[in-house]
Amino acid sequence: MFLIFEDRSSDSPLVERVWRSRSERGGVFHSIAESRWEMVVTRVAGKTSITVRGPETKATSCDCPAGGEWFAVRFKLGTFMPHLKPGDLLDRNDVTLPDAGTRSFWLNGSAWEYPDFENAETFVDRLARKGLIAVDQTVKAALDGRTQALSTRTAQRRFLQTTGVTQIVVRQIERARQAVLLLKQGVPIGDVVYRVGYYDQAHLTRSLKRFVGQTPAEIVRAEAQLSFLYKTPLETPAIV
Repeated sequence: MFLIFEDRSSDSPLVERVWRSRSERGGVFHSIAESRWEMVVTRVAGKTSITVRGPETKATSCDCPAGGEWFAVRFKLGTFMPHLKPGDLLDRNDVTLPDAGTRSFWLNGSAWEYPDFENAETFVDRLARKGLIAVDQTVKAALDGRTQALSTRTAQRRFLQTTGVTQIVVRQIERARQAVLLLKQGVPIGDVVYRVGYYDQAHLTRSLKRFVGQTPAEIVRAEAQLSFLYKTPLETPAIV
């Protein structure tokens, strides 16, 4: 494995996870599907940049340069930037923000200092106070399973507009990620099918090929480097 990952939880109501990584050498890795958006600081060959990444609904193969360092804030479902919504960034339509200097970048007409692994929450809090990050309570209610005054169709539309993905896709992605974690823990493939809720092994294989880019057997053999993966609570909305 040529990519080394480290992550931590966050006490921010807006942040799902904070992670960082470095590459010991160059190589190709599988960027697995992810329903949440994130802001990623990249340092390669002495240059620093920050990119806003949207959700990914399928796995892709990515080239990774040697000697690179990355730090990211992954946001909770329901958070969004009003001028850069996750749906506009879907499936690698990322936006790299312009440089304002060697230590800063431009965002919404103002220069911001690059955040780091330790001060991520302070950075996010400042963005929120400036109105550059917001929360859609409709999505939060859906995740919490709470009854809403909106019709089902309206709630689904709001969910899609805010997150860039449907409730069904969120659930499918989370299920696939949970399956990968179980396979890496040595849980037999047949047991993973049952525990995560697939119809059969063929269903599991199709799902992992789409969202992870590998079959269950390939994941067990660890044939390729995967992108950042961690265990999340299944706080996803029910499929409706």
